Amino acid sequence: MAQAAAQTQKQATTQAPRLPVWTWTATTKAGEDRSGEMEASDEQGVRQRLAAMGLEVGKVKRKPREINITIPGMGGVETKDILIFTRQFSVMIDAGLPLVQALDIIGTQADNPAFRKVLMEIKGRVEAGSTFADALAEHPKVFDELFVQLVRAGEIGGILDTILQRLGAYIEKNEKLKRRVKGAMVYPSVVLSVAVGVTVVLLAFVTPTFEKMFKDFGGTMPAPTQFMIDLSHGLRNNWYLFAGIPTAIWFAFKFWKRTEGGRKVWDAFVLKTPLFGPLVRKVAVARFTRTLGTMLSSGVPILDGLEIVAKSAGNRSIEAGIMYVRAKISEGKNIAGPLAETGVFPPMVVQMIGVGEATGAMDTMLNKIADFYDDEVDVAVGALTSAIEPVMMVFLGGMVGGFMVAMYLPIFSIAGNIK
Repeated sequence: MAQAAAQTQKQATTQAPRLPVWTWTATTKAGEDRSGEMEASDEQGVRQRLAAMGLEVGKVKRKPREINITIPGMGGVETKDILIFTRQFSVMIDAGLPLVQALDIIGTQADNPAFRKVLMEIKGRVEAGSTFADALAEHPKVFDELFVQLVRAGEIGGILDTILQRLGAYIEKNEKLKRRVKGAMVYPSVVLSVAVGVTVVLLAFVTPTFEKMFKDFGGTMPAPTQFMIDLSHGLRNNWYLFAGIPTAIWFAFKFWKRTEGGRKVWDAFVLKTPLFGPLVRKVAVARFTRTLGTMLSSGVPILDGLEIVAKSAGNRSIEAGIMYVRAKISEGKNIAGPLAETGVFPPMVVQMIGVGEATGAMDTMLNKIADFYDDEVDVAVGALTSAIEPVMMVFLGGMVGGFMVAMYLPIFSIAGNIK
């Protein structure tokens, strides 16, 4: 009942409309000048609240709404900003600073203007009487549900500083995992870009030179050479089609993948691919165990933890498997059996989680599994890179070599005719 009431209160707070923001100046009984911002329905409410705080109210003025123009790729809040905030905030809370004062110090010193604005809004909400977790929940694009739920558990249990330290460690390890996966994609992306660039240069600038020379000698062109010449004509005369068709296909694919059916089909396909499938599965296992272990050790109920973990899985097939496990646990079953039934998680992971559940140390076991799979991801990334390198080199060499053979075939024919 208490959990349902807390959830209802959370939803009501999150869905409540934002009140106007008022700037105010006041004087204390000792004659000190004070100023700040406050959310209230009207000016009278601000004056009454300040008077109740023992302040002699001066000016109260409604703050105009800010017009935010966001340029894609610029001005957003990065994970680095959230990590620094979490580390600094945990130290300040551990040192005994009040929430509002800690938020004011970090918000004032934040380098990112967008993040500074978010922290000042959170500070205003806390000053107005909101809990820290509810204030964070009003910025879901910055603080995800995992962050909010862990902070809520820390506030209820009185261990907010400890929770923030765990969150900082979790964010840092999660970012390292993302960097490893992204690093594996850099090499094939660069080689593919070089291959496309070389092909365009050869067709647009080199082929016309050979074509003019071949016409001067006369005769019939070999089929590979004629194909290259026709392709060169098509690229130079209809370049917009060569640029537009792949772009249209790419955007159509992105749109299809955003649909629920398309996402399910694509995620299931990725897990079955020979090269990327094992890597995606290991990354998912590492993220699942790390996230769930952090939440359980912070006091979050397992059903709530599994729901949040499912949403952050990043793969619809894995998300469906986790939600299946959650449904079975709500029916009274243990976690190991349903995990094995999904077929998503490796048998070793299922057995270790079963042992952790039986011994009452599942959070510790989950974190050990996460550490192990972090190393497994490193090995998988190295294996993927080693497998892709020769394939990409053969691909690039085949493109350039095929072009050279096609261009030199007429020269060999001309040499034979001269003899």
